[in-house]
Amino acid sequence: MNTVAGDVRLTGAEATLRSTATIRTRANTLLARARRGESRWFTINDGALDTAAILVAKLTQARYPHLKIPYHSRWRHFEAGGVDRAAQLTQALGPVTPAQRARAQIDLALVSVLLDAGAGPDWRYREPGLAQKPEHEYTRSEGLGVACFHSFMAGLFSSDPDRPLQADAQGLQAVTAERLGLAFQVTAGNTLVGLEGRAALLRHLGQVLQEHAGVFGQPARPGHLFDLLTRDGQTTIQAHELLSVLLRGLSTIWPAQNAIDGTPLGDCWRHPAASAQGADSPLSEGWMPFHKLSQWLTYSLLEPFEWAGIRVEGLDALTGLPEYRNGGLFLDAGVIHLRDESQARRLHEVGDELIVEWRALTVALLDELAPLVREQLGLTAAQMPLACVLEGGTWAAGRVLAQRLREGKPPLNIQSDGTVF
Repeated sequence: MNTVAGDVRLTGAEATLRSTATIRTRANTLLARARRGESRWFTINDGALDTAAILVAKLTQARYPHLKIPYHSRWRHFEAGGVDRAAQLTQALGPVTPAQRARAQIDLALVSVLLDAGAGPDWRYREPGLAQKPEHEYTRSEGLGVACFHSFMAGLFSSDPDRPLQADAQGLQAVTAERLGLAFQVTAGNTLVGLEGRAALLRHLGQVLQEHAGVFGQPARPGHLFDLLTRDGQTTIQAHELLSVLLRGLSTIWPAQNAIDGTPLGDCWRHPAASAQGADSPLSEGWMPFHKLSQWLTYSLLEPFEWAGIRVEGLDALTGLPEYRNGGLFLDAGVIHLRDESQARRLHEVGDELIVEWRALTVALLDELAPLVREQLGLTAAQMPLACVLEGGTWAAGRVLAQRLREGKPPLNIQSDGTVF
């Protein structure tokens, strides 16, 4: 095979595995297989899906009584404790243009999302008192969000002391586990899962930003995505377009063991039943893509674009997020059953077939759950896109059930390096 032909085939596989249509198709294939009783690991109880929808709808109504549900995004974690930290950033930026403000917001959101893998049950972040707000302690995703916000405000990710409110390539490459641990209040008695992996991910991000000046500009920073996507005066973008740019620009920061001919695939894992279909590239055979953090990042960048006056369309092209809160909802609500309950007590790797399949079932079931939740609330898909179902929602319901059943711990034990879960 010549090099050109090889490149064409590889490009086809990459395109296939970076498409949310592929994620949905293969996830639905695995769900149908489980319903037929052919899964090694799980059975499906469809009767419990309505019960799960009622739980999610009730929780959504309680959290958002007027049913004005925001997107599921990192900005919700920046609101932890009822503090409007987005307004604090705006105030600190001073009199800037909408584009300048959006760049800073994108810098903050992107770095924070990359740091938003499971913190573990023991880690805490204590925020000093502000004005009338007393000192408060945060954990898990909210704690990571608040810690990252204060790290950003202190200039941890900037290489320019005169411009602390940015994340740039050189600043990110200077982040060590020691510096990140200090900012995140990590001690021997306050351990954070995957600290070394998080710091390494940020340094790698800095390198990638520098290598892709056509995407991230000069000086290279995530916020220049705003300039790329709104060039030529564009005032409307597609959600999948934003995701595609992120997947292309950031593909090399993800674990390199998931690769085709040396090209990193990111959050994409082997499963024997994840088959290529139709025009799919044969090189994509046996791979189940998710791109959870990239999609979480896309959800988290919607608001900075919209706040700057850019309309984002096609939100439901994105999939639900296959992480342990959404996946836990289906396990704890009895929609998904483990064939062998002892698997819940074992330690699993992210790439284990059982974990890959659980995540795929989660994606497919979120699509089935969403219309049931809307029906309960009397809302249309336009009024409550999947991004709002997740926020209302499924993620919170997964957390409630986990707290009730296991003091907040995930239903399955997963060895995390801080880059997926």
